[in-house]
Amino acid sequence: MGPSPYAFVMKGDYRKLTGRCVHRTFFEDDLRYFCRGLKACYTRYGSLEALFASTGNSWDGISLFRETIAAANSGLYSKHIADPAAGSACKRLHLALRWLVRRDGPVDLGLWKAISPASLFIPLDLHVGRTARYLGLLESGRKANDKKAVISLTEKLREFCPEDPVKYDLALFGYYAGP
Repeated sequence: MGPSPYAFVMKGDYRKLTGRCVHRTFFEDDLRYFCRGLKACYTRYGSLEALFASTGNSWDGISLFRETIAAANSGLYSKHIADPAAGSACKRLHLALRWLVRRDGPVDLGLWKAISPASLFIPLDLHVGRTARYLGLLESGRKANDKKAVISLTEKLREFCPEDPVKYDLALFGYYAGP
């Protein structure tokens, strides 16, 4: 992508990609797909931050991001972008939003100012789900780490800190809650 990934996307240099493997299950075809979609996002919204901020909440932001990218690719969806409408926890996207929005954590960049940390949702994976159940923050009888669990856990964490419920992410991820 050279010294300016933005220029690479906006100039359409991605058209030169051939299809080689970039990383494990991600190929240059996937990168072309993302670049076409990112170009559409930047053209319509000016930035990804503006796209996500335009919706009012991160679930709708993820859906809009997914739809905008698919529309730029003849309506095709990528396995690399989770679908909140299908009940996905959208862990990777919520994690990216956490890094971009939060300003106070050791791994958080805080680059985006138009979105409040209060509107974020917890990036939920196996470890966070297991720990949350162990601590009684999620109902133990329900094992799915899906959208419903993300919403439930985030609402519980909002009881402790409404202005930044996701600040507990690293503590839940790092705590060992047994096998």
